[in-house]
Amino acid sequence: MPSAFNFSISPFDCLTNEERKLVRNSLDIGYFREAEAILEPGVQPTHLFVIIKGYVQQFEGDELITTFGPDDSFDGRGLVAGKVSGRFVAAEEVVAYQLSKQAVSDLISSNATFGALLFSDLTRKLTALSERQSQHELQSLTMAQVEQAFIRPAHMVDADTDIVSVARAFHDHRTNCVLVQDHRVSPPRVGVFTNTGLQAAILNGTPLHQLAVRELTNFELITVHPADHLFDALALMIRHQIHRLVVADDERIIGILHQLDLLSFLSNHSYLISLQIMEADKIETLKLAAEQITRLISLLFRGGTKVAQIARLVQELNAKLLERTWQLIAPPDLIANSCLFVMGSEGRGEQLLKTDQDNGLILRDDYVCPHDLAALADRFSEALIDFGFPACPGNIMIRNPIWRQSVSEFSQTVRRWLQNPDPDNVMTLAIFMDSHAVCGDTALLTKVRGELYRLATNNAALLSRFASAVEAFSNTSGWWNRLLLLGDSAGKELLDLKKSGTFPVVHGIRSLALEYQLSQTSTAHRIEALVKIGKLPSDMATDLIDSLNFFMALKLKVGLEAQETGRPLEGGIQVDKLSSLDRDLLKDTLGVVKRFKAMLHHRYHLESI
Repeated sequence: MPSAFNFSISPFDCLTNEERKLVRNSLDIGYFREAEAILEPGVQPTHLFVIIKGYVQQFEGDELITTFGPDDSFDGRGLVAGKVSGRFVAAEEVVAYQLSKQAVSDLISSNATFGALLFSDLTRKLTALSERQSQHELQSLTMAQVEQAFIRPAHMVDADTDIVSVARAFHDHRTNCVLVQDHRVSPPRVGVFTNTGLQAAILNGTPLHQLAVRELTNFELITVHPADHLFDALALMIRHQIHRLVVADDERIIGILHQLDLLSFLSNHSYLISLQIMEADKIETLKLAAEQITRLISLLFRGGTKVAQIARLVQELNAKLLERTWQLIAPPDLIANSCLFVMGSEGRGEQLLKTDQDNGLILRDDYVCPHDLAALADRFSEALIDFGFPACPGNIMIRNPIWRQSVSEFSQTVRRWLQNPDPDNVMTLAIFMDSHAVCGDTALLTKVRGELYRLATNNAALLSRFASAVEAFSNTSGWWNRLLLLGDSAGKELLDLKKSGTFPVVHGIRSLALEYQLSQTSTAHRIEALVKIGKLPSDMATDLIDSLNFFMALKLKVGLEAQETGRPLEGGIQVDKLSSLDRDLLKDTLGVVKRFKAMLHHRYHLESI
């Protein structure tokens, strides 16, 4: 039986071959009847247990702390501490591996990641997991495919074209190479003419307007398939001592892959997307950039990049995408006299895969727009839908007149929300609090946000009503308790991470930020500011940031898997499909949310609302 031990489960999946051999040589099998106490408080543990079959419940006094199921391990912390702190009871018939204490000690000494994942707190577990994943980042980048890189368009000229016309094409298309099609031969051939050929043409002595590009074209093309790996493309460039490859499938030429673009992709893929956005002269080009952003998210996440870093990068790229889209749609005078802003997760910099668009437009008070603003707003909203940002079900978009008003009108609207803090108005205020300017005069947004903070100051009743929205999805709070029970009942249901985890953290911190008039929009930055002014304990702050990042990472993982398999993205995750490590971390993070909500209840007296 020990030879069948599953080394793919955490924390054993980080062991070397020698360490795995130690585990196999140190295993026994234990059997426990239903309701039998496996470990009692105060005893000195002698083994680490890894469940093969059944469920084990951990109690502290009469309170159920957690439940362990197949592939879960316990009680690593007791082994390290030298005594058991809780009571572990077989909830049904249990069969488990028993790994000796000496073997566990040896593994902890030789493998720091194993020790961190086995018994550490939430922060150290996530740090160890991140470090393990980041080792694969460079490998993932070099194994990316050519089609994921920035492929420049191929501009074609006829072989009889004179050099002056070709130089003009270089200038017009802002390129340093063109493809040359020669129909004089059978079958027709295609070559490449570069700026190196242009230098040769000047030195040739023939008048440039009389010299056909055919004479200096290289018709021995080096091509690469879009599905080839970037590493192989780079090897081709080195082998042939060239700086560009023609990207082609079996039927057509797709474009040109430049060496600089390839190397930039490997070192800073986001720079190329940003360049593509800034140079776009039509909406269709921006759609391609939007698709590149999604591929970049997948590439970075699979490579082990921390989800918070990905989110910040995505916020910057999306802001540039929306800014350039608005610049291509709106006349210059409108842009100069307005402020386009985004809200919700996009405004906080916590959006990864594209979600419903939340945006608005504030106009300068003395500006009379001479354009059809409704038509321009419709074009913008439809463009974003085409980019993959779905329309907002609540119509919180600039095509809704409520979300495109002057500074004075917006300020009045904010007052109405504050004076009538019903659930809808509270949620609208919450969304607006996260607003982030992306184009135009940012001072206009600052004025309206300042009105919100001015009116909310020292209004305890309003702040409590605002904070009470943390229980907007209170019917989901039972999830934490269900995770502590037998796994079958909870595992078949879908857990909505936004309702159960993300929203309580985000809105609770947002409520504190409103009370203390913090200008930050991201949840992490608000948390850091609250710690700095002494309004949030540092240990709670660390746990909240770690929990939020875990929720974002788990949601992204599920979303990417749905995209790759062509399945529709469901509204939640199926807990029984998670790894044992993810289930363990989910219990920890939902426990953090539970403690944070208890703190908010005490702070804002939410029981009386």
